[in-house]
Amino acid sequence: MALENSFDIVSKVDMQEARNAVDQSNKELLNRFDLKASGAQIEWDKEDLVVHAPDGHKLLSVQEILESKCVRRGIPLKNLDRQKVEESLGGKVRQRVRFKQGLSAEVAKDVVKEIKNSKLKVQAQIQGDSVRVLAKSKDDLQSVIGLLKSKDFGIDLQFTNYRS
Repeated sequence: MALENSFDIVSKVDMQEARNAVDQSNKELLNRFDLKASGAQIEWDKEDLVVHAPDGHKLLSVQEILESKCVRRGIPLKNLDRQKVEESLGGKVRQRVRFKQGLSAEVAKDVVKEIKNSKLKVQAQIQGDSVRVLAKSKDDLQSVIGLLKSKDFGIDLQFTNYRS
């Protein structure tokens, strides 16, 4: 008898929601008294963000605004990969923010290892940037989801494509 139940473990960011969060953040930057005329802004560079600010303190304020808008839009903060802060001309600072999409090879291996160490009667396979979990019992799949939610892999995990 074949394994009948399965689900996929993925990590995705809805880029349209990310664009909306950036647009809302930029509107707030234009209206906030302490940041209004400072030149602080967030702009897109392909699929990455570049946060510009006149100094490190204002950069932290811009990041807080961006993070609050991301949380409201359902974008997991674990999936924001902040690069190092760079200084540009005139003492201004900028920071690149990348969105982590998909499971990296080592995170996928860690997830599969954690599942195998649980001794549940399930099979886990890496499929590109996701992990598929197969089992005969729906209860075992629920146990795997509970187990993985209790662990921190440094990235937000979503459980999709549930099939029975």
